[in-house]
Amino acid sequence: MLTDENHQKYIRILEEELQPALGCTEPIAIAYAAALARSYLEGEPSALRLSVSGNIIKNVKSVVVPNTGGLRGLAVSAAAGVVAGDPSKELRVISGASPEAIEQIPVFLDRVPITIEHAETEFIFDIGVELTNRDHSAFVRIVDFHTNVVEITKDGQPIEVIEAETVRTGASDRSFMTISDILDFARTVDPAEVSKVLERQIAYNMAIAQEGLRGDYGANIGKVMLGAYGTKDIKIRARALAAAGSDARMNGCELPVVINSGSGNQGITASVPVIAYAKELGSTHEDLLRALIISNLVTIHMKTGIGRLSAYCGVVSAGCGSGAGIAYLHGGGLDEIAHTIVNALAITSGIVCDGAKASCAAKISAAVDAGIVGYHMYQNGQQFFGGDGIVSKGVEDTIINVGELARRGMKETDREILRIMLKC
Repeated sequence: MLTDENHQKYIRILEEELQPALGCTEPIAIAYAAALARSYLEGEPSALRLSVSGNIIKNVKSVVVPNTGGLRGLAVSAAAGVVAGDPSKELRVISGASPEAIEQIPVFLDRVPITIEHAETEFIFDIGVELTNRDHSAFVRIVDFHTNVVEITKDGQPIEVIEAETVRTGASDRSFMTISDILDFARTVDPAEVSKVLERQIAYNMAIAQEGLRGDYGANIGKVMLGAYGTKDIKIRARALAAAGSDARMNGCELPVVINSGSGNQGITASVPVIAYAKELGSTHEDLLRALIISNLVTIHMKTGIGRLSAYCGVVSAGCGSGAGIAYLHGGGLDEIAHTIVNALAITSGIVCDGAKASCAAKISAAVDAGIVGYHMYQNGQQFFGGDGIVSKGVEDTIINVGELARRGMKETDREILRIMLKC
């Protein structure tokens, strides 16, 4: 039975994770660090040094940075933060960039030498930005997640330093989470306690999904799907809408999203299909909110064992989350939700993350499809059983297996993906 303590923990987790962000979160984290460093530097910068872990390189290399005039890459992300960033906005650091500031980004790139280093670090997520001129310097380091500033140095003197050995994510405890408890929380919580973050998620993520269908972004996966398969089937519409949100987000759209587990693509995947199904089924708004609680918390629960960044594609977890939310909207209980998750994991756990880019939208479509298929399998008396590959008996054991696969088993895969990307 869900305790009052854990009830409050779930509320805090949703508040921590469902945050607004503009653009892909790794380039924006670089921009945030650069903007923060600029705020401490006296005078104009004459050089910039960017030191980042491999997973940051992977997730920044190919994605368009919003409010830059269509530019992409590591140097662009840092330059945007210096020229147009407001560090008080954190993951919306360049959301208020003026046209004049945007025009100055390529000027800065031409004028200021930027050195980019692949950091030798114990952390999968590690960003360091140093700005210097003849007389002054400023350095900012972010570790573990996108706004976790662990070091600020001005003119060689520490303003704030947290030793690497004692770095903590700063997030609430997640070890208590289970699928059963998540369902209990979703059924019993007063929606008003979490409505603020969920209503924002609905508004932001549906807006960018609709923009993805209207505009011309990347490979236009959402529009391709609707053109090829039609608009009548909710299974297609749900996948296409989620893909369209990623089409826009990966290719420079300046609309914000509400993220999940540090990722806008995961936030879109965990929410947009559930919203589409709720509309199709004529669900009450309260039922939609409860389904979104399930989809978001299932995603967070699965990502806890995997980590923020990995060679394992994060939208696989979010696709399981959306499948669980859709199962709930159909009247499903613990059995339906647990089997939906296990079935979906058996289908898509082989998808790798090779960085943020246009093809993420297609991976989202596949992950959402797996969640939907996983639910319909159970409805038709079909399931994958313990011993089928990485599937164990019970949803929690299967989630543990996936975490071990992603966190430990795919370390070398991650290195090889980065090696391949850097030679392209």
